Amino acid sequence: MLPWKKRLLRPLAALLLAISATAVPAATASASASTASSSGWNDYDCKPSAAHPRPVVLVHGTLGNSVDNWLGLAPYLKHRGYCVFSLDYGQLPGVPFFHALGPIDRSAEQLSAHIDKVLAATGATKADVVGHSQGGMMPRYYLKFLGGAAKVNALVGIAPNNHGTTLAGLTNLLPFFPGAEDLLTAATPALAQQIVGSDFMTKLNAGGDTVPGVRYTVIATRYDEVVTPHRTQYLSGANVRNILIQDLCPLDLSEHALLGLTDRIAFHEVANALDPARATATTCASVLG
Repeated sequence: MLPWKKRLLRPLAALLLAISATAVPAATASASASTASSSGWNDYDCKPSAAHPRPVVLVHGTLGNSVDNWLGLAPYLKHRGYCVFSLDYGQLPGVPFFHALGPIDRSAEQLSAHIDKVLAATGATKADVVGHSQGGMMPRYYLKFLGGAAKVNALVGIAPNNHGTTLAGLTNLLPFFPGAEDLLTAATPALAQQIVGSDFMTKLNAGGDTVPGVRYTVIATRYDEVVTPHRTQYLSGANVRNILIQDLCPLDLSEHALLGLTDRIAFHEVANALDPARATATTCASVLG
């Protein structure tokens, strides 16, 4: 490799990591663990009600964790009577707090085990899954290849990376840096797998985006700077609803991270997707709900 390319390789990989990091806030897991417990989610004594008969499993995004990604949405759903659970997945050895970096197929196996645990604890036969970024896409592997369709009623993806991302065109530079993609694959497999055209993305979407028996909702923002172009987040198939948040509230300026972390307009659409029989119109005023 030419010396100048070697010198640029590490900064390029670091930049890819930095951009992906916008999917989550800086981790404060040690302080946040008690927050999750005191807020009432991950309560394995919770029993679903007749109004909300399925537990909700929240799946964090790349570089996220089971607490920080859900400090907004988990209490929002818990307040509305849901049994809410979250998990950590995709951990790399020696990397605390920042998860969802390991191979996505193995992360899907972790999700499978977690859903089995939640169903056993709650007595429910199916769960609903809500995920942000990679967490909105990874469950599709579970549904398609690990038998998850029999255990999941609905999948709601908030800014999900369903068909791979160009990271605003940055991934187009990878061919100019021999070894860059190999470095990403070795150090952070999930980042390499989420690039548009990766072997993982090709396998995930071969034969169709969806599987029978599951309802799918995608909530996207046109200001997404991580999963680009934003329309690649949309799914095709039966039982799919694709939503652009600005169609519901043109004033909503949320980008990739804020859509999943704090956007109560998006949260309202999550609630509608979980309980379509009681859905109400989502508008800019939903921020007050």
